[in-house]
Amino acid sequence: MNNKKPLNIESPCIRQCCLDENDVCIGCFRTLDEILKWNSLSDNEKQVIMNTCIERKQKKESR
Repeated sequence: MNNKKPLNIESPCIRQCCLDENDVCIGCFRTLDEILKWNSLSDNEKQVIMNTCIERKQKKESR
């Protein structure tokens, strides 16, 4: 029996919604496509996006 509960990863939205020239939100670092699909994604898919957002943020801050 699997007792693992879903993570129910919440949206990383911080209400600073504005897309840059690459259609990436400057607040949460998700692409427009990722934002639109968020509620239909699995926890695993959301976690992948969260990891990608961290990478995007770090890349932007290192410029």
